[in-house]
Parts: sequence; structure tokens; C-alpha cells
Amino acid sequence: MHLHILGICGTFMGGLALIARAAGHRVTGCDAGVYPPMSTQLTEQGIELIEGFDPGQLALKPDLFVIGNVVSRGNPLMEAILNAGPPYISGPQWLGEHVLQGQHVLAVAGTHGKTTTSSMLAWILECAGLKPNFLIGGVAPGLQVSARFDAASALFVIEADEYDTAFFDKRSKFVHYRPRTAILNNLEYDHADIFPDLSAIETQFHHLIRTIPSTGCVIVPSQDQALERVLARGCWSQIERTGQTDGWHTIEKDPQTFDIHLGTQNLGQIRWGQTGAHNRHNALVAIVAAQHAGVDAATSIKALCSFAGVKRRMEISGTVNQITVYDDFAHHPTAILTTINGLRAQVGAQRILAVLEPRSNTMKLGTMAARLPQALAPADLVFCFGQHAGKHALGWDPAVVLAGLGDRMQAFDEMDQLVDAIARAARPGDHILVMSNGGFGGIHRRLLAALDTAAA
Repeated sequence: MHLHILGICGTFMGGLALIARAAGHRVTGCDAGVYPPMSTQLTEQGIELIEGFDPGQLALKPDLFVIGNVVSRGNPLMEAILNAGPPYISGPQWLGEHVLQGQHVLAVAGTHGKTTTSSMLAWILECAGLKPNFLIGGVAPGLQVSARFDAASALFVIEADEYDTAFFDKRSKFVHYRPRTAILNNLEYDHADIFPDLSAIETQFHHLIRTIPSTGCVIVPSQDQALERVLARGCWSQIERTGQTDGWHTIEKDPQTFDIHLGTQNLGQIRWGQTGAHNRHNALVAIVAAQHAGVDAATSIKALCSFAGVKRRMEISGTVNQITVYDDFAHHPTAILTTINGLRAQVGAQRILAVLEPRSNTMKLGTMAARLPQALAPADLVFCFGQHAGKHALGWDPAVVLAGLGDRMQAFDEMDQLVDAIARAARPGDHILVMSNGGFGGIHRRLLAALDTAAA
């Protein structure tokens, strides 16, 4: 079958393209921004890429057009498809119907930690010799790629996003996945561009729960009120709660060492390069999910001791003059606070310079803006970048919203000024934490160069 994928360079659709190619299909695709690293990964797999959405692509005459949720009405190629009438389908629906059928799907859902937890779970299964299939929104160094498929493998780990499926299917993507094992990592309000409130997201999670078989397993943290409301609406599967002393829980020994407990039984110790309570939680639920797939806790614990993290999750971009620059994907107040606290646990009293680009749709709308001062408060200095004009303009003023941070905070709408201010403020021993869910204008490279010039 020939598939032509619209929006192919997105993380999910690019991963889907790799899976479709591995499943034996001919795959082509287009996007408005055909650029590395996804374009490189796709080209290496023999996937032809076309820049833009020109209606002339109808001439390719694929068996099926696969539509990413970046595509909306008014897109010239989509309008041509609707007018001409060839078959089309969303990416998640195609995946659910043509790949996930017959697989033991292990889905990782939640507002935060999906990519990291999915990577941990896939790494555990890989180390256990089970060669899992996976589709993850990031690249774990040990796994090398973000997506993999071999029909001979019966396990499929997927990052289960609650964002909507396509312009013609407003259900969450994860409703199409039909998992047998489901991690619900946490749940709070996000995606203000498509969900009016938290209750609307809870309804989508309820729909997910309804697809899990009675022999399946739902793994949830204790004391998450939103998830408890979801479960109260009906759950027909085994429930494993984590974080209670009479069940699965962790005991921290130091910032990078902790024990895994099931009740009073100590199942083993993880010592690794990750930090923060959120990563301990991610590790715990990954262990529980792997056990449901037949991997014992001891094997999982051993695997996680060698887990090398995920790109763009507290990834060190470089060090200049004893100043370390980190790249992190955090873009929601809860994730921002968790990330800063995790770094604080690692560096102690050394200064943290937090650099934030509020780039997600939720952040640009200002829905979460009032929570940002508290989220950024643990940092010693705060630098916020927000454009006030153009496509990515903020609907609020960082200088006003973050004024409560006093002279610890500076706001900029010009990249050169931002980089210069950070370089002038930084001193040996500092840790510069850059947080954005986009490329942030290549700030990491520019900042390292500015620090190098300042040190000369």
C-alpha cells in the first residue's frame, strides 16, 4: 500500500512513517517544514519528502492519504483531497487499525512525563530481550530512534497523547490505541486551545479507560484527584496504585539513588544519572507496567540503572568556563517547577539561571501564566522570552505577569538581547536551564558561543 502522509515531520507522524515503512508499505509525505533531524531520519529510510502542501501532490495517487493534526481546513492539499474524494484517514486511526491490532499495547498517558516514562518502559523491555515495538515522542540514547516496528514482536509501547486526533476527529489520539496496559501518569489542565476545562480532558481519559479489557491493567498514582474522578466514572480492569506504603512506592537514599518497595518488601535499588521525584515516579510506574507484560521487578531495576535519559530532558548542551547549559522540554508550570527542583536537588546552592520560552498554545494563550511566578521562584535568576507580534505572539506580557519575581527576572522579545543578558549575568559554577517545547531559535548554540566569547 502507498501511504502519503500530510504533516510527516511532526514527532508522531514521522514515527508513524517509520513504522509504516517497516511494515512494508511505500511511504511518501509532505510538510511545511522539512528539516532535520526528522527529515534525515525519514530520508535514510527511503521515504520521499515534499516541501509544502501543494495540491499537485494528488498526482501521486496514493492508496491512502494519512492526515496529521497539524493540517486544518484551508490547507490547499487537504482542500484538494476533500474535493477530489480519495480515501483519507487520521494517523492515530491508521496506526490503531493496521499496526496495533493483535499487539499487547502498553500506553503511557498523562499531562507530564509521557516521553520519559515510555522510554523507560521500552528500555526495560529491550533489556529483558523482548525487542518491543514503540512509538515515542523523543529519542532515548539506548534505543537510538523514536519509533520501531517488527511484526514478529507482540509488545508495543506508545506515548499516548490526549491531544485531538485530526480536524475531522476531535477525540484524543489515545482512544485509537486500545491498550492492554495503561499508565495514567498524572492529570491536570493543559491544551487550552482545544479543551475548555479539566473536566473535558477527564472525559477523554474516561473514554480511554473504557477501551481497556478486563484482563488489562491501569496504573495510577495515589492521590491524583483528577484521575480518581476518571476512575470513579467506571473502570473494568485491574487497578495498580503507586505511592502508598502498603503498595508500590520508592524510598529515596540520595538524589540519584532510591529503593523500590512493594509494601514492606525491598525489591532492589536504582542508582542512575537521573534526578528528581518525578523521575523516581516515572521509574516506578514503568516497573509496574513491565511486570504486567511479564518482566520481573529485579530485571526492570537492573535495566533502569543503565537508563541514559531522553534527549531534551535535562540534556546538557555544553559547558563553558564552568557554566553548564541544559536543554529541557518543560513548558507547563508543573513541569517547569519539577524540572527546576530536580536540578536544585542535584546542584545544591549553586546558582540556577532559568530561561523560558512560553511557546505552547496553552502558554501563548496565557491560561497558565498566573502560575508561572511560583513555578520559576526556585531559580536564582529568570529570563523570559516572548514575542509580542507575529505568529508566535504571546497574549500576555511577561514583564507584568512575572513582576512578582522582582529584579531576579528579566523579559525580552529580541533573541540577541536575551543571549547577551544571560551571558553577562552568568558566572563560573552557574547552571543555565533552558526550557521550551520548540527549537528556541537555536539559543543553546548561541548561548554557548556568547559564554565562550565572554570567557576569552
